[in-house]
Amino acid sequence: MAISDDAVEARAQGWRTLAALHAKIEDRLEKALQKEHGLSVSEYTVLDVLARQDGWHMRMQQLARAVVLSQSATTRLVTRLENRGLLRRYLCEDDRRGIYSEVTPDGRELLERAGPTHDSVLKEVLAEAAEQPELAPLAAVIT
Repeated sequence: MAISDDAVEARAQGWRTLAALHAKIEDRLEKALQKEHGLSVSEYTVLDVLARQDGWHMRMQQLARAVVLSQSATTRLVTRLENRGLLRRYLCEDDRRGIYSEVTPDGRELLERAGPTHDSVLKEVLAEAAEQPELAPLAAVIT
């Protein structure tokens, strides 16, 4: 195998390892958040991202980039959260084409209850990954 082939294989293996860790984390978070709080990982992430804005507002496309979803998927997700009373949408005062979302008091309360679940599952999965030689280096970077 040529040197460039080794580099290609190393990158591919690194990507597969990262994808495996991501899948493991996402699966465990999804199950725990659904069971304990009736939230998907994506719903939790949207609430979390918006709750951290501290007076700053995000347009839908900014939110989509922040939560790594397409703009249409983000809009559908925001609609579901809005229908549940967890988010509220409103028009930008300066640019009527801009739509912002903010977390409602009910959304903040649910996020506060779900946060410890999210953190404990994440810690648990990363601790397990740290015990697996192929995942340990990535787990160390995250923790």
